[in-house]
Amino acid sequence: MSVIYQDSNARMSQVAIHNGTVYLAGQVPGDASADMRGQTEQVLTRIDQLLEQAGTSKQHLISAQVWVTSMAEFDQMNAAWDAWVVPGRPPVRAALEAKLAKPEWKVEIMVVAALPEA
Repeated sequence: MSVIYQDSNARMSQVAIHNGTVYLAGQVPGDASADMRGQTEQVLTRIDQLLEQAGTSKQHLISAQVWVTSMAEFDQMNAAWDAWVVPGRPPVRAALEAKLAKPEWKVEIMVVAALPEA
């Protein structure tokens, strides 16, 4: 079975689709001047866009990995997450405190989703 890659450059793809499953690369905020909640909202909006481009949506999330730079701001990330996630359909999730690639980023989120059945 083939793999479909979307939004690719020489280093990585933002989306890979294989065998009915959509894998997103870790997404980071575009405007790093925002607080944790604002950065998380930006990331979740980008995830929505990439999932739609791949033919699915947050309704079909399977798993999520969340990295935050400070657990002191974890509640802000969770507030944005809780407002975004589909009620009754939360994915399995892991969340860690980590140093991200750019010091101004506060959050990075990576998700896996199923393609809806035709």
